[in-house]
Amino acid sequence: MQFLELLKAALYGIVEGITEWLPVSSTGHMILLEEILPFSGVSEGFYSMFQVVIQLGAILAVVLLFWRKLWPFGRDAESGRVRLEPAKVTLWAKILLACVPAAVIGLLFDKTFEALFYNYVSVAIALIVFGVAFIVVETAHRGKRPRIRSLARLDYRTVLFIGLFQVIAAIFPGTSRSGATIIGALMLGVSRRVAAEFTFYLAIPVMFGASLLKLMQFGLAFTGLEVAILLVGMAVAFAVSVLVIRFLMDYIRKHDFKVFGWYRIALGAVVLAYFLIR
Repeated sequence: MQFLELLKAALYGIVEGITEWLPVSSTGHMILLEEILPFSGVSEGFYSMFQVVIQLGAILAVVLLFWRKLWPFGRDAESGRVRLEPAKVTLWAKILLACVPAAVIGLLFDKTFEALFYNYVSVAIALIVFGVAFIVVETAHRGKRPRIRSLARLDYRTVLFIGLFQVIAAIFPGTSRSGATIIGALMLGVSRRVAAEFTFYLAIPVMFGASLLKLMQFGLAFTGLEVAILLVGMAVAFAVSVLVIRFLMDYIRKHDFKVFGWYRIALGAVVLAYFLIR
């Protein structure tokens, strides 16, 4: 029985690792997976926490892959002393600024939005609406040269607006945090590569904060099985995320995001159909 639950945890980790970074909504996939393959022997409170904290595994993949771009400390070539690198400090200032809107909204209204919108109808609508948005935005920007083609050219005004798009994902599950921020960035004239990479960076403080909040709400009343499920899920999410992030950064060099838009529309229709006919 416990081995079967650990296999389920591994499957959840695979789904999390794929859907957290591709703009297709991890929430929509998790709802379907929970319906088809629910855990046994764990509390409802644990599963609510697990859905969020499993993302820490995915986040560690970003830290690993982009460590050199994100670590703000370096050594002076002459003295050998540790020093802050101004460009990386500036990047972190932009990341944190972009996270402020979603952090404020999440802290104040997390429970309210979860009660109002965490249902299959809201998730399916968000999947479809943002799927259409991807297709429309990509079509409108076809052939246009992006205004911002490097992380260094992201100004504070632009990152703040990207952060406001992230709020949409904080309110409506199924939107996809990465999907909302990428669409917002594209509309603001940011290249696909920069939009995707900055979205990865935004996930670090957002998900660490959300995970810490969920852990504090849940407490430390874990059973041995629950600890094992959480660790397996996080470990698998980490390994899969490394592969998926590499794939996405390579994919967008030659392709747009339309395929993800069509996929979202199809998934939203499947979610609606499944829950209506079951």
